[in-house]
Amino acid sequence: MSEFPYKSIDVAGDDAFDFLQAQLAADLRDLADCKLAAWCNPKGRVICLTRVSKSADGYALTLPAELADEVVRRLTMFRFRARVEFTIRDALASDLGTDKDYENWRLENLRNGIPEIQRAQSEAFTPHMLNLDLLGAVSVDKGCYPGQEIVARTHYRGATRRRCLRFDSAEPVSPGDKISDGERDVGEVLNAIGTELLAVVPLDKADTALSSGGIALLHFPLPYL
Repeated sequence: MSEFPYKSIDVAGDDAFDFLQAQLAADLRDLADCKLAAWCNPKGRVICLTRVSKSADGYALTLPAELADEVVRRLTMFRFRARVEFTIRDALASDLGTDKDYENWRLENLRNGIPEIQRAQSEAFTPHMLNLDLLGAVSVDKGCYPGQEIVARTHYRGATRRRCLRFDSAEPVSPGDKISDGERDVGEVLNAIGTELLAVVPLDKADTALSSGGIALLHFPLPYL
């Protein structure tokens, strides 16, 4: 079994629900087993994506290990008088709502258009660029949270011109690589496994001749888009 390079932040205390409901973009009132949720900055950019699940003492936020310390540091800044405590621990597959190993879980997510945000991508994209409005990871009507006004404005104006799309490449590419339409850079590789990738590109460029570093890309549809 491949080890998950993820950590879980246990959020405990009498105010755990209210605190998380006011910070995360997803609505936790309908939380069942494991829910994908975005945490945004005030400009509506995604700091991290986390899987939220209930725990014995509150909630667990499970996210890439390299982001855990910084996320706790920043969450603590918003705690004020809220009765809530944070503890970082190693994540289990069950914290991510899966019984697969990491490589299989990650590949399944990629093929289903579920993005993974690492430190280099933190605060680079809006929820709509990552399709999080289509994945239930953001809510536009649950009430205030950081970036909510921008997320709602994008949603109601239908101003989403860039989306996370799935491609296959003739040769492997890497996250952060630029995507070109032959004349200029129009997008960026988000996640890549072998020759399969997710990339943020303009919707009207999806079926044009795109490439990354001269490597041709072929668009594949996502199940929800």
